[in-house]
Amino acid sequence: MSRSLFARGSAALAVAAAIGIGLGALWFSASLPPRNDRVAAAIGAPVAVYRDPHGVPHIFADTAADAAFALGYVHAQDRLWQMEGTRRLGAGRLSELFGPATIETDRFMRTLGFARLAEAQYETSSAEVRAMLDAYARGVNRWRESHQGALPPEFAATGLAPEPWRPADSLLWFRTMSLRLAGNRNEELLREGLGRLLPPDMLADLWPPAPPGDPLTIPGASSAAGAAGSSHGPGHDPGGGRAELGGASNFWVVGGSRTKSGKPLLANDPHLRLGAPGPWYLARVVTPAGSLAGATAPGVPFFIFGHNDRIAWGLTNTGSDVEDLFLERPDPEDPGRYLTPSGSEPFALRSETIKVKGGGDVTVAIRSTRHGPVVSDIRPEARPVVGSGGDASPEPGGGQEILALAATYLADDDATPETALGVNAAGSWPAFVAALSRQKIVQQNFAYADVDGNIGFIVPGRVPIREPGQGLTPAPGWSGEADWRGFVPFSALPRVFNPPVDLIINANNRVVDDSYPWYLGADWDPGFRAQRIAELLIARSHHTVASMAAIQNDIASPMAKTLLPLMLAAMPAGSGHADVVARLRDWSADAEMAADRPEPLIFAAWLRALTRALGEDRLGGLFAAYWGYRPLFVERVLRDRPVWCDRPLTPEVEDCGARLDQSLSAAMAELAAAYGDDWRSWRWAAAHEARFDNLLLGRIPLIRSLVNVRAPVGGGNDTIMRAASDIADLDGPFAAIHGAGYRAVYDLADPARSRFIVVPGQSGNPLSLHYRDLVGPWLDGRSITLGQSRAELEAEATSRLTLVPEADRH
Repeated sequence: MSRSLFARGSAALAVAAAIGIGLGALWFSASLPPRNDRVAAAIGAPVAVYRDPHGVPHIFADTAADAAFALGYVHAQDRLWQMEGTRRLGAGRLSELFGPATIETDRFMRTLGFARLAEAQYETSSAEVRAMLDAYARGVNRWRESHQGALPPEFAATGLAPEPWRPADSLLWFRTMSLRLAGNRNEELLREGLGRLLPPDMLADLWPPAPPGDPLTIPGASSAAGAAGSSHGPGHDPGGGRAELGGASNFWVVGGSRTKSGKPLLANDPHLRLGAPGPWYLARVVTPAGSLAGATAPGVPFFIFGHNDRIAWGLTNTGSDVEDLFLERPDPEDPGRYLTPSGSEPFALRSETIKVKGGGDVTVAIRSTRHGPVVSDIRPEARPVVGSGGDASPEPGGGQEILALAATYLADDDATPETALGVNAAGSWPAFVAALSRQKIVQQNFAYADVDGNIGFIVPGRVPIREPGQGLTPAPGWSGEADWRGFVPFSALPRVFNPPVDLIINANNRVVDDSYPWYLGADWDPGFRAQRIAELLIARSHHTVASMAAIQNDIASPMAKTLLPLMLAAMPAGSGHADVVARLRDWSADAEMAADRPEPLIFAAWLRALTRALGEDRLGGLFAAYWGYRPLFVERVLRDRPVWCDRPLTPEVEDCGARLDQSLSAAMAELAAAYGDDWRSWRWAAAHEARFDNLLLGRIPLIRSLVNVRAPVGGGNDTIMRAASDIADLDGPFAAIHGAGYRAVYDLADPARSRFIVVPGQSGNPLSLHYRDLVGPWLDGRSITLGQSRAELEAEATSRLTLVPEADRH
């Protein structure tokens, strides 16, 4: 009887829950944009916004400012919660919504002072930039004021009523993205800690130099085979672990001699963490001055990637070293001061208050030195990890050293928004370069192509000038020896215009070789993606939009083709996995990370287990911070450094063959437990699904499956179609969590024929048809155009918004 009652009670609860969800969905459907709307607005002339069948807004306006107003309005319609999260992250105000769980994040952001920098930056921006920021903010706020229905579900879940959008809020995006793309501070700490455990030769093994033939973007070679260049100098493997997942991207440009049309083609796909919604939002703007189409960032009035009527541009992360940690020594006579080369100076002090939902306010006392904010005050328990040694050891009575962060994204004279506005309007290479000369806070690689047939590449942004050998580990700040000596002059930054090979490639690989006179950094992508891009481009004499898109979706792994034969060759003859070894040997010929094959899964699991076996015993508690896809480290061990194969904690001397066999056994056992005993039935897709998680609603058990989007996918960490995993994640080591949230191929023969895709969809509202509707096309390598005429949009648009000047509201 009790079971029957329980069953009936459970059924009743399920029905009630279903009814509740249905009613909730009905209520929250009012948060979606209406099919047709007419809104009075603070604009100079009427603006028409057509949404195409994919939810992309096409904005027709008389002025750039009115277009910015409309962009702010539609961003708010589709992505207001995402915008709210971005500004609260940048300003250090998450705890107002999420309570104590985010206090440490808020403390860090308050210490960096992004909100203060953004406020000051707005005041010093040009009149043109302020006009765009002001108009955009008015557009966001007009939607807030005019919207009569429910807000997006996240606002109900947190009980938040959104505050007015302020122009400075948009500037926070540039700072937070710069922080996201710069990860050297973590590598400095890791190198410092590992340097205490290992002799110098073994420490060097963990970040091996780039192998001979590693691609360069500006090679100084004139042959087509050198289009991606080659390097024989140093350049370290950044690995594929947690740090490297911050940012990666591909672009390549082919000039008219290599295309069927005789005009350039430019392909670009920036890689960031996947999510629902994604970081990018497609839009098109048409004014009498011309048109813009491409990817915008919700919260920002400028196009980040895209084309206008004359040029197209793309970006990848340079990976240059724009951060340094400095060990500062407090004055033993006065704890309110610290030591400098010229004597003792007072800390700059300020105090901020973090409001905490469900808890008391937290007051943050922030100290800064001449190098930057003191970041070790956020987590004082971390200080012993970064305490200095050797000549940096404290003198008797010197006190505990602290860490200050110097970073280009903390600059108070940044003008990157001016760069964005200038790039959007540029019509030539000189205008493009002039716009980029104002970028300071994050160094990026920019690709360029124009309708006149020119192609180019330039690396703008500030890079510190350091003494040789500086920047890899925290340096003593009191001596001045590691101080920045200024910045690399803009005129000296790498660039190339119309190279003889008529081809430019970058996939986060090294930009220049050792003949370049300035130090940019040490941690570059190994170059596998750039190598494969070059192979595919050179294999065809004349390219089209379709052939460029096909390359973007290539899933062959040069990393596996390089590393797997070394692993197989070292396997002992008596291995109990002869059939698996034979299958992997056959697969390594093309090494395609296909979703429907078992070999990619076995290889990924084997490499994961091997990396763990080689490093865990020797690196101890720091192994977790180093663990990731480290192909150059594993290659170095197998080729030249077998000392890593011997376990230091056992009396036996193990060779690499034994460790490979043990690692393969461990990997096969782990996979069998998850997917069954028959390895032939395993599929890469079973473990390697693209995860587009909603960061807030996706944590609520009742609706998690409704808002988190999953899609089985091929590719891997080192394929052009990048679908990267974090193998240190014990719960989902092979899940695809990082990849191309935006792909574009720009056709300079007719920019209107350019192709675009974002994923999972245009809307951040889970109830929208456009929340996940682009996942299928993204998986299949399909894309859309944004060049429709106004008459075509009148016929095909799924909704229309008309903004009218307030004086014309009647």
